[in-house]
Amino acid sequence: MDLRLERGVVTEAAPVLDVRREERVIDGDGRWVVPGLWDQHAHLTQWAQASTWLDLSAARSAAEALAVVRQDLLRGGPPDRWVLGAGHRSAGWSEQPGAAALDAVCGGARVVLVSADCHHGWLSSAAMASLGVPVRDGVVADDEWFPVLARLDEIPEVHASMAGALSTVTRDAARLGVVGVRDMDFGGAHLAWPQRVEAGATSLRVRAGVYPDLLDDAVGRRLRTGEPLGAPGSRAAELVTMGPLKIIADGSLNSRTACCREPYADAVALEHPSGRMLYGDGELLALLARAHENDLDVALHAIGDAAVGHALDAFEASGARGSIEHAQLVGPGDVERMARLGVGASVQPAHLVDDRDVSAQCWPDRLDRCFAYGSMQRAGVVLALGSDAPVAPLDPWLAMAAAVHRSGDERPPWNPGESLTAAQALAASTDGQPTVGVGSRGDLAVLDHDPLAPEESSADVAARLRAVRVAVTLLAGRPTHVGL
Repeated sequence: MDLRLERGVVTEAAPVLDVRREERVIDGDGRWVVPGLWDQHAHLTQWAQASTWLDLSAARSAAEALAVVRQDLLRGGPPDRWVLGAGHRSAGWSEQPGAAALDAVCGGARVVLVSADCHHGWLSSAAMASLGVPVRDGVVADDEWFPVLARLDEIPEVHASMAGALSTVTRDAARLGVVGVRDMDFGGAHLAWPQRVEAGATSLRVRAGVYPDLLDDAVGRRLRTGEPLGAPGSRAAELVTMGPLKIIADGSLNSRTACCREPYADAVALEHPSGRMLYGDGELLALLARAHENDLDVALHAIGDAAVGHALDAFEASGARGSIEHAQLVGPGDVERMARLGVGASVQPAHLVDDRDVSAQCWPDRLDRCFAYGSMQRAGVVLALGSDAPVAPLDPWLAMAAAVHRSGDERPPWNPGESLTAAQALAASTDGQPTVGVGSRGDLAVLDHDPLAPEESSADVAARLRAVRVAVTLLAGRPTHVGL
């Protein structure tokens, strides 16, 4: 097929089209074209930051993480230098992170280590003092941690590297066929992105979320979900729109603070054996009601089954529209309730690979209700795939592969009945654009091979998806990546 794109839209599709004078031709040479891909839940500032920090993802114990920090400190520098790292998963460690152990390694260095789920920070005493955090030996977690995480860009070394790092990760996304991201950054993504686009960050569409701390600002500016941000006619107005109100209702699995109906299996030493809600029911309902009154969608983080239940109560009582973010553990009947209420599921399939073992450790008696994507699909819940970068890489093909195969190693899939087909996973990655034809958005990805070609097993399908190479990415007909 030939496709003609005009003013950002596919206007013609036919086996052969005549080339008009002065038209640019991109020869796909028999490749496959799909709608451009979206990541429906990412934290782009944190993803850019983490790309320049120490990588702790391979640490299998506190000692291994400390060894990475120690090795970095050997490079020298001022005794009070900043050291930043990310990616550790401490739920399965026999020794939990603490400032005393970190101080013994780093002395006066200001060390900040962000957990893989971004729900806690492991800080040295010097870092806590510099960031105004009351010094303690444990980690800084959840609602106390999030404002600190949002302020890391104030560290001069971090701020100086941000522009280049953000440019790199957005270009990398375009190379994967990504045309848009729903950005859930802390600290005012709705304020930052129009400025970034006008400064040259033009390779992605962005739906910029807002958190409750800046809800008054969004309401005061009369910002509504879906409306352009930026001056009329500007590039920012073309590429940046207002996203949802993002609410974090509970904690996370790896920090063992996701709010569950029953205690964690390994809850012996936990302060909150069943996790905890970060908002009371009245507070949650008030936030959703205000969002609804002001035409803002809601993206409601709920990981544990109790949190999902509270979230659905608030959606039903308020009439708000939006999605449950993550929904890693759902209670009996709640999938059908999501479908009935029209509440979407914004999910990150790479988490089910990363969290397979910790799910078995913490929730062995409820594994059949974990990452229930197949049940959601069958019930009619609208699925939207994402990464939650930097929690997982911003890579839609990795997410699709995980949704299809539900294993990241040689083990068979877990809960294979909750798998998606490749076609379902792709459809959940294209922002509601079902196919390419006349009237389609000119946001397209040209692929070297057919991602939906039949394979013998789910492992083969996943391998094929992970191997997809994107030859061209178009944003409103404008190339943002050309690798022909």
